[in-house]
Amino acid sequence: MVAHLTYTETPNSRVEIQVTGSKSESNRLLILQALYPKLVIHNLSESDDTRYLSAGVSVRNREVDIHHAGTAMRFLTAYFATREGVDILLTGSDRMKERPISILVDALRNLGCNIEYAGEKGFPPLRIRGKQITTRSVTIDAGVSSQYISALMLIAPSLSDGLSIHLNGKVTSVPYIKMTLSLLEQLGINGRFEGHSIHIPSVKSIEDTQLVVESDWSSASYFYSLVALGSSLSVKIKSYRKDSLQGDSALPDIYSKLGVRTEFLPDEQALVLTKDESLIDESLKLDLSDTPDLAQTIAVSCFGLGMDCELTGLHTLKIKETDRLVALHTELTKLGAMVEITDKSLSLRTSSTIHEQVSISTYNDHRMAMAFAPLALLVPISIEDPEVVSKSFPTFWEDMAKVGIQKNAK
Repeated sequence: MVAHLTYTETPNSRVEIQVTGSKSESNRLLILQALYPKLVIHNLSESDDTRYLSAGVSVRNREVDIHHAGTAMRFLTAYFATREGVDILLTGSDRMKERPISILVDALRNLGCNIEYAGEKGFPPLRIRGKQITTRSVTIDAGVSSQYISALMLIAPSLSDGLSIHLNGKVTSVPYIKMTLSLLEQLGINGRFEGHSIHIPSVKSIEDTQLVVESDWSSASYFYSLVALGSSLSVKIKSYRKDSLQGDSALPDIYSKLGVRTEFLPDEQALVLTKDESLIDESLKLDLSDTPDLAQTIAVSCFGLGMDCELTGLHTLKIKETDRLVALHTELTKLGAMVEITDKSLSLRTSSTIHEQVSISTYNDHRMAMAFAPLALLVPISIEDPEVVSKSFPTFWEDMAKVGIQKNAK
């Protein structure tokens, strides 16, 4: 299916959007809820990833297919491997079977876990036979994906002696590790993250606890892009906290350089985004090591604004739903940009015009569809496989319609 996007300016001075709960928080809390049933979760993400993890976490003896859900693959691998009596084949989509997982598997095996590769070595699917783990410490490469580290942190308090995790190399995506630590603390599990070591104590049970998931900041990025590229659009998005656990809450600072002013409304737990062209920089240089999921949106916003940009710290993009660096290079070039990439950076030089009627390939990647959609404010474009957005933001197209971007599928 291909969606042809057209834009009609809305008469509303301000559009209000309720964004689904954070996928990152939701998926961590679902693992913790499985370990500690006294936890009650509100405002769970409506994403496919969260639905697949929620369905899989209660299974003990059969195949679990998590489709494209990378977070579910990493978190469930550690969870199943440390649940005594579990016998699971954990699998996913064709792309999932190309996404490496050996760093996590090696760490779990060093703890004593029983995990075998059911296909190509180093990649899913995995045959996992859960067992009781008594090893107290493990070492893991910290430079590839913070999700490997969070997977170990989440199961650590359920182990008989807790777990000390020693991190080798430069630690990537630190805010996501801190998010995991903070969620544990809200359950009364007081871990420590000092230098290159994390220690999580053993905790047998928790008090009755209710937690509300904050709305997803990654999803907020598309509305920041809309306001940046629009002329007079104002958007109010709910439910957000100024003291967010999510690394992508760096958006207000990043997009202030792209001409978007953010007003926090603490009583409503909302953000109001408005255009302020006086804030726009001539060019943009960012290290996105802590916020790699924003790279596609930022690159597209800069292109639409006619702003050159240099984005670094993108080494994790090659193992996402697609190789996002290659995908960005291909699709931005179609639109007229001059793009250079390495295995961890992107350099964008814009053109004076944006090519119209371009069909954007999405590569089974939800963020490709959502990052490029705001360009419809400037030129007619098409998005291939538009329903891929359900992976993280099922109501995305309905919310785009509220700002005037209509999806006509053929």
